[in-house]
Amino acid sequence: MDRILIQGGVPLRGRIEISGAKNAALPAMAAALLTEEPLELDDVPDVADVGTMRRLLQMLGVETRHPAGHPHRLVLHCPQVIDTTAPWDQVRRMRASVLVLGPLLARAGEAKVSLPGGCAIGPRPIDLHLEGLRRMGAEIELFGGYVHARAPSGLRGAVIRFPKPSVGATENLMMAATLARGETVIEEAAQEPEIVDLARCLVAMGAAIEGAGTSTIRIEGQQRLRGARHRILPDRIETGTYVMAAAITGGELELVGGRLELLGAAADRLAEAGVRLEPTPEGLRASRADGGLVGTDVMTMPFPGFATDLQAQFMALMCIAEGAAMITETIFENRFMHVPELARMGARITVHGATALVRGVPKLHGAPVMATDLRASVSLVLAGLAAEGETEIHRIYHLDRGYERLDQKLAAVGARIERRG
Repeated sequence: MDRILIQGGVPLRGRIEISGAKNAALPAMAAALLTEEPLELDDVPDVADVGTMRRLLQMLGVETRHPAGHPHRLVLHCPQVIDTTAPWDQVRRMRASVLVLGPLLARAGEAKVSLPGGCAIGPRPIDLHLEGLRRMGAEIELFGGYVHARAPSGLRGAVIRFPKPSVGATENLMMAATLARGETVIEEAAQEPEIVDLARCLVAMGAAIEGAGTSTIRIEGQQRLRGARHRILPDRIETGTYVMAAAITGGELELVGGRLELLGAAADRLAEAGVRLEPTPEGLRASRADGGLVGTDVMTMPFPGFATDLQAQFMALMCIAEGAAMITETIFENRFMHVPELARMGARITVHGATALVRGVPKLHGAPVMATDLRASVSLVLAGLAAEGETEIHRIYHLDRGYERLDQKLAAVGARIERRG
């Protein structure tokens, strides 16, 4: 099994190209099920989760290909849905596989989708997905570890009010509603940039959608959607990760394609923590401010709040900040599994329920550590870049799910990092 070795202590300097957002690419790929015409996506990242979704879609009847000379352009074509079952063996690898449920139900009138898997960061039930589809007229049963859904007369528009925002449920229901009869209104909808990006893709395909990026989204169902070409937005989580890589090493990076507005509240908290962020003609420049890193409290919240997917990275940054930082996780209950691994590197962190108190130390020390989930794994990379000595990170397959060529990108800006089998 591959592992990553890092010799820390080198300030990173140079340019890093930000990849397309994995969390935007996956629902856009699922949208290919909604039309018999080709859907062409640009800036699709080459990460394991995209490969998993691609294989699942192929099983359902979607033809996929990369045009010659365009490794980040993906053409998806589903002339006919040949199977409506998303099997456990595929769905268990990635929670986002459940995003085929709405499109399958809308186009084929039925779907059998395994209950999802993914990172072990706490329970993430799909109750909101299912309740929303029921309100749109779907008949749904759960047995044998599968969701069995039918809409023999098609889906119909409905008013759906979430008790709390859910990115996946908003995406699934928005896609299903594009082919439903009448208007669907989603209240308390998620407002993440990936929601806006999916809406842009669907509108290019002929959907009628208003309000994406706000708490109320309106979708007027259409009889059919057409093919389209859509560019995936830059990955805000990758951007934030490399921002913190620059700051934690005391270096300076230009993040080509990075967009400050996509970071939401994280941009403000990073500035408070002593990270300098400057827009450039090509993206964003990140460095450590003259006063150094300062302990800063954060609480994860849905967008535009501080993203839960940046919490572990921010904790690594706070490990070497002056003073203390209180980090509160409100989205997932098991998202502090990186704490014991950071402690192995000399971090001083105390966890009380959903809050971690991080007391900064002068330096971290390299150690063998183990990744537990996608974002936890990259927090260990950041800690290793700043640590004295060698850090050896195991179970890095988590990294490959969401970061494209991370070791190569870091090596190109001066990191002493290598992957070994």
